[in-house]
Amino acid sequence: MTAVWGDGRDGGNPRWVVAELVADAARHRYPADVLAVGVHGSLAHGDDTDTSDVDMIVVTYRPGSGPRPVTRRVDGVLVDLSVIGADQYLQHARTLSTSWPLAADRYMTTKPIHDPDAWLEQLRDTHLSRLADARPAEFSTLAREAWCRAASAHARAIRLTQWYDTDTAMLMIGEARLSASMVVGLLSRTYFRNSADAVKRTGLAGADMTELGSVLRAQSDDLAARGRPVDATVGEFFE
Repeated sequence: MTAVWGDGRDGGNPRWVVAELVADAARHRYPADVLAVGVHGSLAHGDDTDTSDVDMIVVTYRPGSGPRPVTRRVDGVLVDLSVIGADQYLQHARTLSTSWPLAADRYMTTKPIHDPDAWLEQLRDTHLSRLADARPAEFSTLAREAWCRAASAHARAIRLTQWYDTDTAMLMIGEARLSASMVVGLLSRTYFRNSADAVKRTGLAGADMTELGSVLRAQSDDLAARGRPVDATVGEFFE
């Protein structure tokens, strides 16, 4: 089936107009390569604004075929076009990683512009099947890795502040907030729209270094209660 969401060409959302035009151009230039074209992000969720980007994905039959990934403005609208082979994208959907809370939204909510074989539904179902099979320990293990990244960034932010390198410290505290948000998302199996959504929904967007330190200590205790502490001996490192 081919689905067009938003009815952009009937004088509606101008971002849908641009998305549909880009999708049509990709299909006509690479007719033997393009399997599906969709949008994700705010346009797919239906809450885009005049300043929103258009996030698009082109799925190809073979890796390396079709258009190249590109980010450009089209008629005043910023379009971020990703391109990926179908098999590779399905493999991504079957893979859980520390960035799962930021990756899952694409698998779950991409809206089709061109999808005659309902391939994007297959992508969603593949990911849902993987989640159904996942054991709690898998998410706990990933959460420990995310916690270590958060703790490292937090420690670096403190040290940089002591050295009066405030600008770099702010970057590190941002990394620490995001990684701590990934811990929350992984332990609760919650996915987010993007990085800003992650820190906002977990209450970490405005956390200073002291507050974030308290959050990390609480997360460390929670992870230990789930079976393993965040710290390990050399003998435990590869377990």
